[in-house]
Amino acid sequence: MNQQEARQCAEALWRAHMEEVRADAVRRAETEECRMRFGDVCMRYEMQTIGQAGPNGYPVYIALHGGGGRPEPGMNDRQWAHMRVYYRDSVRSGLYINPRGVRDTWDTHANPESYPLYDRLIENLIAFCHADANRVYLLGFSAGGDGVYLVGPRMADRFAALHMSAGHPNKGSMVNLYHTPIQLQVGLHDNAYDRAWETVRYHLYLNDLQNAQPDGYIHNTYVHVDKPHNFRDNADAPQIVLIDPRAWLYGGAVTRRSVDTNAVRFLDEFVRDPVPRRVIWELDTRGEEHAPMRSVESFYWLHVPGEVKAGTVIARLEPAGNALIIERDDTGGRASALLRDGMLDLDSPIRLVFPNGREEIRTVRREQAVLKQTMCERGDRNYMFSACLPLC
Repeated sequence: MNQQEARQCAEALWRAHMEEVRADAVRRAETEECRMRFGDVCMRYEMQTIGQAGPNGYPVYIALHGGGGRPEPGMNDRQWAHMRVYYRDSVRSGLYINPRGVRDTWDTHANPESYPLYDRLIENLIAFCHADANRVYLLGFSAGGDGVYLVGPRMADRFAALHMSAGHPNKGSMVNLYHTPIQLQVGLHDNAYDRAWETVRYHLYLNDLQNAQPDGYIHNTYVHVDKPHNFRDNADAPQIVLIDPRAWLYGGAVTRRSVDTNAVRFLDEFVRDPVPRRVIWELDTRGEEHAPMRSVESFYWLHVPGEVKAGTVIARLEPAGNALIIERDDTGGRASALLRDGMLDLDSPIRLVFPNGREEIRTVRREQAVLKQTMCERGDRNYMFSACLPLC
């Protein structure tokens, strides 16, 4: 099929897909009742529609509550109820979603079932609630901050930006946040689980990632002076934070500055680019200890079969030379590039450059089957591709 036919086919497939999803009684009930099941768990959530939709739909703010594995009866339910309003008043326009953690565990927002449920939630919001898929944000406090640390890198291509407050990173990798800005906040005296220390350590870790890749890894870190576990990350008024977190970590220096720490205002600065020119994908984040129940096998425009649980793929598009450059591929030749018109010229030979400098000339075909498969995989028209090019 030619370019015009592919475009028409994509539009027809998307219309049919939306009609099918909207006619699905189960999915409609999930949205109306604000609850979804996966395996043995149920994710309940509340949704508030605020303001008017933008030209591409409503921004989505998924706000994760605190609590986690706390032994007090009802703790997570109380924290869930509090998150109903916690960040809400900072949202000018959008869908404000506060999910209930699926189990009362320390990783209440990042149980194995949580990941496919977030996928389902976002897809339902696109289909039923006029959500803007390029403006989906994840934010959370305390155990919700843990959730942001865990979920964000594993599903980074779903989110435009992340905000983490008062959580613990649990040794999670941030490598996949190359295109997903993140803001970290913590109280200077939040000593439980070394949260303050770990937050600053992750600030320095993100600094190192950004120094190695200056065009990515946008991040802010605010350490609230004289504050314990709780502080204001949703205020209109400026807050007092450290000027230099590194100087505090290594020398105890407490220097002050006044800044806007409002989480929602940070998130609002960013819009997702679903097809960035360069992609860095660390596949370890979908292994058995992370998100084994998630069925999605693609990340931005890269695809690796689900049974591959480790390795890194780095690839970039060079439209000027109609080339695809593979900088790194540790998947044993299992990676593929998902392409559509506008990324490269699909009617001309594509130059494939391997990490060792070897080059091959390839041609691709636009196929309806690829369009349909990629559409169904993430339920997001921004991730519909018409051709698949194996990177081996």
